[in-house]
Amino acid sequence: MRTALLALGGASLLAGLDAALVRVGVWAPVESSRLGMLHGVVMVLGFLGTVISLERAQSLGRSWALLAPATLAAGSLALVLGAPPIVGALLLVQGALVFVAVYVALWQRAHATVVAVEGLSAVAALLAAILWLWAPLPAIACLLATFVVLTIASERTELAILTLGPAAPTRLLVLGGTMTFAALLSVVLPQIGTRVFGAAMLALALWLMRDDVARRFIRTDGLRRFNAAALLLGYVWLALAGAAWLVVGVPAAQPAYDVTVHGVFLGFAVSMVMAHAPIILPAVLGRQLPYRPVSWLPLLLLHAGLALRFGADAAVALGLPAEPVWQAGSVVTVVSLLVFMLVSFVLVVTHRARTH
Repeated sequence: MRTALLALGGASLLAGLDAALVRVGVWAPVESSRLGMLHGVVMVLGFLGTVISLERAQSLGRSWALLAPATLAAGSLALVLGAPPIVGALLLVQGALVFVAVYVALWQRAHATVVAVEGLSAVAALLAAILWLWAPLPAIACLLATFVVLTIASERTELAILTLGPAAPTRLLVLGGTMTFAALLSVVLPQIGTRVFGAAMLALALWLMRDDVARRFIRTDGLRRFNAAALLLGYVWLALAGAAWLVVGVPAAQPAYDVTVHGVFLGFAVSMVMAHAPIILPAVLGRQLPYRPVSWLPLLLLHAGLALRFGADAAVALGLPAEPVWQAGSVVTVVSLLVFMLVSFVLVVTHRARTH
């Protein structure tokens, strides 16, 4: 069951990557403008939502909790396969609602501050899914970002509590509450809400960059160094996205929108997925994802592609033509995720063959 749900999340990822290619105006395996419009929701609620809720369902250990990843994946794939949009949208709402219920059950088990912040992230996902029934994606971008950022920040707080310090959960709660409030405010008062949101996100990124154990591990080698590099690079992109939201408010121009949105969902979230995959996969599937030097390849491709993409955004903001560079950077980031899936599959299979 867990393998099937992870595969459905992977299907959402592939659909989202195809949609990304459509949106940047290059060749895509499935040429569909409709699919291109679904890119953000499919990637965040479909792919990331399925993977994160599957890991949380596994942590809770209740069979009903698997309804969250199952329904989120079903909603995403319903949209991709051309079902009436309302069907896919309502499935996403139902999946997010079950996801909130999972966190309620986890809170009842342990009244931990980190769990409360994770619950806030699921509430943000639920509100984003509800508002998407009639609001355009840019209007709910801060809510979607809140879901992803608070989930990952909570995970880091749990894993690095010794270096973050005993006050870390409280600090996380304050910053997380501010981000959630600002994300809601951005729906009704966009210019104010987005700037407050950007300030809170920037503060969160700088705090994690300064105190996370990654700063120590970057001087080591092997898996620890790889993990630390992925974490620190993710924090850099998160800080850049927060600063951009703080400065520009509503990112109306394409370069600013690209930096804010993809700084969070690609630079931060995907880098964190790569960093935590050796931890998450064994917890979810019971199969080891060993570290090998080839593990660096998708990570380096991801950040090289983002550097190209954001460099082109800066050039466009200055009035210079840079669309081919922007497209090239976008394609490289798509390739990085495909390579990550391939490398992970090969490492899991070869490791299992060696140990049996």
